Amino acid sequence: MPRPRIRRKVSVEPDVVYFKPAGVPMRTLEEVTLKIEEVEALHLANLEGLSQIKCAEKMNISQPTFHRTLESANKKISDALVNGKAIRIEGGTFEVEKE
Repeated sequence: MPRPRIRRKVSVEPDVVYFKPAGVPMRTLEEVTLKIEEVEALHLANLEGLSQIKCAEKMNISQPTFHRTLESANKKISDALVNGKAIRIEGGTFEVEKE
């Protein structure tokens, strides 16, 4: 039996949960799905500019887990941008951090 996943801490759930290329009908689009914790990883590393160790501490996960989460998010976003896919943000194993 696999080990249960630790709930990642996120600062806030995103208000906007879908992005698509302009001028392409929805019915013809493929999608990639970003998990909420992947969005949080992008936010902490790329927008706040924190080190992976600080990001991992904020999300209550190990640095190697943070690295894999960030790598997964970057790969999905790159796929969507290069191949003209829509991005849906949903799901994951997380809890919203109370201030």
